[in-house]
Amino acid sequence: MRKVRLRAFAKVNFALDVLGLRVDGYHDIATVMQSISLSDEVEIEHIADGFEFTFEPEGAQLGPPERNSAYVAWKSLQRLTGVALPARVRLRKRIPVGAGLGGGSADAAAVLVGLNELFGLGLQADELREVAASVGADVPFCISGGTALGEGVGEIVTPLPEPPAHHLVLGKPARSADTSEVYRAYDATKARSARSVELVTLALRSGVISDLASALGNDLTAVTAGFVPEVTALKQELLASGALGASMSGSGTAVFGIFNDGVVAGIAGDTFTTSFAGLYAPVPHGVEID
Repeated sequence: MRKVRLRAFAKVNFALDVLGLRVDGYHDIATVMQSISLSDEVEIEHIADGFEFTFEPEGAQLGPPERNSAYVAWKSLQRLTGVALPARVRLRKRIPVGAGLGGGSADAAAVLVGLNELFGLGLQADELREVAASVGADVPFCISGGTALGEGVGEIVTPLPEPPAHHLVLGKPARSADTSEVYRAYDATKARSARSVELVTLALRSGVISDLASALGNDLTAVTAGFVPEVTALKQELLASGALGASMSGSGTAVFGIFNDGVVAGIAGDTFTTSFAGLYAPVPHGVEID
């Protein structure tokens, strides 16, 4: 095999509880994550030596190449296996950056899965998740995707029942928010978690979409909206358009609404007044080999 193509799926957080600041500077959280049909395309090709990385569109703000999640994933897998993995990674970005949708984590997961396939490493999903944890907190979830509870800093992943079929209208304002600033601002509020995870988990087990929509919650919403007020406006717009419930994903700034009526969802997606908008659905996996 000389080349493999994959789709790397975004995620939303049905619930995000911030439980406390750790001694290492990170935060203990509990979160319910859901893979959605919005995806990046990743192509990995066997080359003679080293690592090459290209991406589209050219204006995407992906940071320095040596800090990109795709490169970090490649480096980490080489270190674990002790095997040279010369590869060229081509990335077509569709998941907006700085949105709280796990785009970078999804890309890293796709690189790990793709390299495992391309070089015949024979690693199982739990072994890939172990490598993924060294790359980023959301990467272990993105290896398998679907619906799951994330604990610790998000890297301890437990599968949950998939939600009832529904439609997701997703929007992101032009501005992003810096994750570290959002968490510092949250700490300064000394707020107590709203503990949405338990209610969302119960709703998933009940299989009632209205229960899930009403249980959505994210402890970081208020502080992110303090930096980017459009978050509040987009959430209100979704609810006014017929969403059963709406919430922010991750540390933001993307906002999503849950709809059980496809026609209503389509109209809401078409009229959503934001720089990025789309109509999506939950999917049962984080990475898919084409």
